[in-house]
Amino acid sequence: MPFISTLPGVFQAQKKNGETYYRSSITYRTKHISLGSFHTELEAHQAYLDALAITKPNSTMTIENVQESQSLSFDKCICLLNFRDNGIYMKNPIYLRKTYFEYYYSASEVYLFDIDDLFYYSEHKIMKRNGHLFVADYGMQITILSRYGIKNYSVAGRDYLFNNGNPHDLRYENIQVINPYYGVQQIIKKGTLLYQTKIHVRGDYLVGIYQTAEEAAIAYNKAIDQLKAAGSLRNYQPNYIESLTGQQYAELYNQIAISPKLFTLKF
Repeated sequence: MPFISTLPGVFQAQKKNGETYYRSSITYRTKHISLGSFHTELEAHQAYLDALAITKPNSTMTIENVQESQSLSFDKCICLLNFRDNGIYMKNPIYLRKTYFEYYYSASEVYLFDIDDLFYYSEHKIMKRNGHLFVADYGMQITILSRYGIKNYSVAGRDYLFNNGNPHDLRYENIQVINPYYGVQQIIKKGTLLYQTKIHVRGDYLVGIYQTAEEAAIAYNKAIDQLKAAGSLRNYQPNYIESLTGQQYAELYNQIAISPKLFTLKF
């Protein structure tokens, strides 16, 4: 016969190797919510009690004082608080505000996003590796900043800025992309804003300095073509310039000069 616990919210289960464990769940606002798996029946029951304490109308836990409960994970506490306060249950630790939402990577690391991104982040869990935030999407690791047109090797303060100085505020109006192209960097020369192009070939090579970001981006592409013609097998990522037609691109490509040193390289 199946195991029936005398403790509310507890269900016994077995792993493939026959080991017994306990699952806990709660039904709130007609929704059945899994609270997790536990080693003991008492731990599973405590998770149920903690979930009840969070969801009751006079609960003392709020999003401002949220902390990990005795048995529930921090993420689950956020999910329950958002469901209680905003009427929407999401599997990721998201809390809705009036015009934006907060994603709780941890109690001390909270990111702000526009409501337009709610569906995406309700389905994609944010992870971190080597200090970079990413999500798993179609079997690939996609960096969060790439959704704003920021390249993988871009540098904060040089290639992009947070307008209000808060790197956790990822709302679109707060992010200013300075250098949207590979190999391109803004420079000031004798008081004039110019665009410098470099490409990495056994070290950084200066391709040239140009009047516009588009010209600098095309120069980078032209440098890639020259390196490939010289026998380079490196997989450089070319720039795509949306603002130019095919004819405009071709005309600029033919006009733009790149460093003669690139023509002397052999592979």
